[in-house]
Amino acid sequence: MLNMFSGGSLERFSIFAIGIMPYISASIVMQLASEILPSLKSLKKEGDAGRRIITKYTRIGTVLLATLQSIGVATLVYGQENLVVVPKLEFYISTIVCLVGGTMFLMWLGEQMTERAIGNGISLLITAGIAAGIPSGIKQLFVLMSNDSSSLLQVIAIGLGIVILVYIVVCFESALRKVPVNYAKRQIIGNQSTHMPFKLNMSGVIPPIFASSLIMFPATIGSWIGNNQDETWLTQLVSMLGHGQPLYLLLFSFLIIFFCYFYTALVFSPKEMAENLKKSGAFIPNIRPGEQTAAYLEKLVMRLTFFGALYITSICLLPELLTSKVNIPFYLGGTSLLILVVVTMDFSAQIASYKMTERYEHFNMKSLSRK
Repeated sequence: MLNMFSGGSLERFSIFAIGIMPYISASIVMQLASEILPSLKSLKKEGDAGRRIITKYTRIGTVLLATLQSIGVATLVYGQENLVVVPKLEFYISTIVCLVGGTMFLMWLGEQMTERAIGNGISLLITAGIAAGIPSGIKQLFVLMSNDSSSLLQVIAIGLGIVILVYIVVCFESALRKVPVNYAKRQIIGNQSTHMPFKLNMSGVIPPIFASSLIMFPATIGSWIGNNQDETWLTQLVSMLGHGQPLYLLLFSFLIIFFCYFYTALVFSPKEMAENLKKSGAFIPNIRPGEQTAAYLEKLVMRLTFFGALYITSICLLPELLTSKVNIPFYLGGTSLLILVVVTMDFSAQIASYKMTERYEHFNMKSLSRK
């Protein structure tokens, strides 16, 4: 899983081996904490000044998480026999400095891309890392076919399955529930009604990422501690949390559904939205403004979250089941597929918006020049 998210860097053990995942984990924790802790919640409402402080805390959290992960990786590598030929202290210091420095460089690069380019830089880096592993996966698949480990029909079925999964993700990510809204006071040219769009998947790819991180944590710790022990509860736990195991699938599904509801409840406030509609003179047809509107929106969002959680869980579990049944040696991750498709859709939408803005600016410059 770590090798997939780092685009194969962990396999080569480069300075980007642990990738950008510590920054993502720190960002998710800070985003959740800013909705729970009153002090961070007040900082979030202060605008740019509060955002800079939260960004500073996120960077500090990234350094701490990257340091802990680097210590774990260094311990795992140093535990292998006849692999490290330098003194222990020197190896630990050089490994931790290189890995943490690589993560901080990726964080800085992602922030620069966000400020000076189109789209979210961190998401584009993750997408590029996942896309970098696609050619090697295709190559391994054809190698298996040439070695008679997989038939041509099996390879075609895998390719069609991936295409169908991508199509399903695009359809569900584009799905919207439009709630009609009428305005009693505001005068809108041509019509006095509009709608509020609610996405089917309001939580995005955060639930599977967070669920994967939580599942990987005990398995990784268990593999470090119980690597040289034969029959312990820790080694049994590591084997039970392996990909394709019933406990792993059950726990992964539960965590995805839990974080779908948890994250949606944090980022969406039906009472606040109902108050904003009431202040602007807007109302939902056949629904009274105020508490009834808030109850209606809460019921609507909970229903959408239920189907969105089922959709995300199915997308993440289907490759797991196919991998365990078909016995493919490389991992087809539903989480990586979601990230790849969602970020690509968002990037293409921002490109289209940028082109439209450039076109309007071009027309405005022409009209000004004529005047």
